[in-house]
Amino acid sequence: MAFLDAHYLLDSTSSEDLYAAIKDLPIIDAHNHCDVKSLSEDRNFTDIWEAEAATDHYVWECFRKCNVPEELLTGKTTSNYDKWMAVAKAFPEIAGNPTYEWIHLDLKRRFGIEELINADNAQAIWDKTKAMLATPAMSQQSLILAMNVEAMCSTDDPLDTLEYHKALASSRLAGRVRPTFRPDKAMNIFKSDWPAYVAALGKRWDMEITCIADMMAALKKAHDFFATVGCKASDHGLNIPWSYQVPAEKADEIFKRALAGKPLSKEDTIAYMSYFLNEVAELDAQKNWVFQMHIGAIRDVRDVLYKTLGPDTGGDIGDHETSYIEPLLPLLNRFDSRLKVVLYNMHPNHNATLAQLTRAFGATTCLGLAWWLNDSFIGMQRQLEYVGSVDVLSNMSGMVSDSRKIMSYSSRHEMFRRTMSRTIGAMVDRGQIPYSVAEQLVINLAYNRPKALFGF
Repeated sequence: MAFLDAHYLLDSTSSEDLYAAIKDLPIIDAHNHCDVKSLSEDRNFTDIWEAEAATDHYVWECFRKCNVPEELLTGKTTSNYDKWMAVAKAFPEIAGNPTYEWIHLDLKRRFGIEELINADNAQAIWDKTKAMLATPAMSQQSLILAMNVEAMCSTDDPLDTLEYHKALASSRLAGRVRPTFRPDKAMNIFKSDWPAYVAALGKRWDMEITCIADMMAALKKAHDFFATVGCKASDHGLNIPWSYQVPAEKADEIFKRALAGKPLSKEDTIAYMSYFLNEVAELDAQKNWVFQMHIGAIRDVRDVLYKTLGPDTGGDIGDHETSYIEPLLPLLNRFDSRLKVVLYNMHPNHNATLAQLTRAFGATTCLGLAWWLNDSFIGMQRQLEYVGSVDVLSNMSGMVSDSRKIMSYSSRHEMFRRTMSRTIGAMVDRGQIPYSVAEQLVINLAYNRPKALFGF
């Protein structure tokens, strides 16, 4: 088997046949971090660095491990050319990491470049990709169409005007790009900038927010507005998914103290976040939206990155000790069978816990595919194997790229589809599943299931 050849990740006739059945299906990407403004402007990327690495902390993390200086990864005054040349020189060192495969897949699928990235051919790759990226066929909207992306959901704050989503509704991507309601900043009462955010939320929705009822009224206005622009889901990033049932009076008292700048105890924070999460879930249930929770990420553990570069720069990790069950059960029981819930876990140790939990709560509670640092061949394979033995594979929500760059949508979905074909193909070869059933299963997980779940 040669690098990224037709047999890539496929190890049997069954796996190859299954992949052949799904490789050309449209992409449904229900969670990513697309730059909707750039996409609506349909502008071209200037060079391979902007397309592949300028916004991707996966790339930065890998090359920090290879001693590439920070200035050549995130520096504001260093040219994209110099960054690309530095990274290309170190590229062989990241072999084995999925980033090595994703970027090579991008070069192969989008540019027809088969060479391995290294110092010797860095200039040639730079020149060829730069020329191709300047063509109309490589504009951002053209890339979405070329990758056969049928539906994609960005990640958007309740403050957002969604003007670029509206612009896309009149473009050649009409009906393909939807917002997702992500109210983390309103929920994170423990953050120092939370009072300023509350004031901004009030200004955005033309109301003064002085109590918890005002907060929820503003969020409902935002929620209703998002629905008019095609939103089908909310999304929540939490380390621990606190969801205890808290009286409105208690949440209001905590809210007012925080707004006045008074200190909160840990118990206060948990109570407010619990009330908040339940109230947004209620809004979702009323609209039949999908309620997504990305859980278990501990943010910004490396001080120097956060202090110099800010969040989302490669300083986040998963915590294998995070407890989900007690905090999450109140919400799952309150909304049992009347809210579509998708749970994504960052740490592989939680595959078992969450697979057993979703098994207990029936069809409306399901697992998302392996996420973030779990999003690799090995992470996805192990998750699929375990879920198939405990829960119901067909109930999983489907693949999401979680990507901050358009260029990787197809490569990440390809890795998933090949991994799924291999994993389920092995079940066929062991006599666990008849081939005809396995084929329908992979078709559903690659396309039919996420399309139906999110209502695209």
